[in-house]
Amino acid sequence: MGGSQAGGAPRTATVCVIGAGPSGLATAHALAGRGIDFVCLEKAPDVGGLWRRTAAGEPGPGYRSLHLNSSKQLTEFVDFPMPDAFPLYPGHADVAAYLRSFAEEAGLLDRVELRAEVLAVRQDGDGSWTVTSRDARGEVTERRFPHVVVASGHNTEAQLPNPLPPGADSFAGTILHSMDYRDGADFAGQRVVVVGMGASGVDIAADLSRHAARTSLSIRRALHIVPKQLFGMPVDLIADAPWWAEMSMPEQRTFVEQALLVARGRLSDYGLPEPDHAIFSSAVTISDEILSRIRHGGVIPKPAIASLKGDRVTFTDGTVEEADAIVYCTGFRMSFPFLPAGCPTDGQDDQVELYRRMVAPDRPGLYFVGLIRPVGSITRLVEAQARWVTRVVAGDEPLPAADVMRDEIDLYLKGVEERYGPSQGASFQVDVGAYLRELREPQGA
Repeated sequence: MGGSQAGGAPRTATVCVIGAGPSGLATAHALAGRGIDFVCLEKAPDVGGLWRRTAAGEPGPGYRSLHLNSSKQLTEFVDFPMPDAFPLYPGHADVAAYLRSFAEEAGLLDRVELRAEVLAVRQDGDGSWTVTSRDARGEVTERRFPHVVVASGHNTEAQLPNPLPPGADSFAGTILHSMDYRDGADFAGQRVVVVGMGASGVDIAADLSRHAARTSLSIRRALHIVPKQLFGMPVDLIADAPWWAEMSMPEQRTFVEQALLVARGRLSDYGLPEPDHAIFSSAVTISDEILSRIRHGGVIPKPAIASLKGDRVTFTDGTVEEADAIVYCTGFRMSFPFLPAGCPTDGQDDQVELYRRMVAPDRPGLYFVGLIRPVGSITRLVEAQARWVTRVVAGDEPLPAADVMRDEIDLYLKGVEERYGPSQGASFQVDVGAYLRELREPQGA
């Protein structure tokens, strides 16, 4: 098991890695492979991040029915394949076990301190970083590191609508966020309204539909729904194919639009609103189940909630339903409360200003791994980020001057806004192929 050195002072090292989810484990693996000493601090009782098996009553985004939306071939670590016995899209428990096995096999656990919450990270006058953490016994420790890697992810704080619908204070049922949702069986026989059309919204609605007396899916803004497979192939393997990369963005959009018409028809055929934007200009929702559950009557599409009163939910189309619970699948607010004020993750609406999506130009020695949002699996990207940061720490990848890094950030954010518009979270959207090429190790290195 991970932890501080038994009976001695807390371990110090060259690098402090914050978080032991997939991004933190990838970073730890890359550092270990170069012989760079590190400490990984994880506030949870085990490694795995959002895939970790949570204890009863413990909040966390890993609900029981959660499965990969990306194929296991593109989600496994490059030198640690998932077991052949795993299905193409492994479930929550399988992925949790896989991540722990990876940490064990890679020899990382002895350098992971579990139940170690990072309270503060500050930069000292000499450029080093002081990390303050609290262990399971409540003891607070300060340690200095030349480098800090934040790999704790951006699904950290539950984000509810602000304000909630009028009358929320009078609602007689339960209002919760997807972070507090565990199992549809907990709502057996109840009438439940799920709010949100993203990945967790459609997953939870489909799960509830097998237990609840009635499941409604309330949608404020429509998203494109893409099945996990097209033409019998996982969509992420299609996107990884060379012929796909050779297509222009308009050609890719046309290809997918036509394929979706063949595979599922129009979303309006299911009583869902049609998206007001072209595909790939915003996040897409990957799901094989939700459209089937709607067609089978298990999930009832509804518009946005207008107001609440007692046990009654009024929607913007004037219809009214009785409800016992409302599950808000409205995403998460990025939060790094331990970082000093003025860091580039302090921006409004999740605006992130990082060189190559990793480096704070005015904070030498501070890096972020996993603070990206690709269409598809993130694993190869965080492994590439981890290798890149390791090369920087080792002195093999010199960073440009701060003003050059800021110019790169401005250019990137301009391109993102031209493609996605000023949408929340788009500042850390990346294209898998282009980003991997950007981080590729130099020839001969």
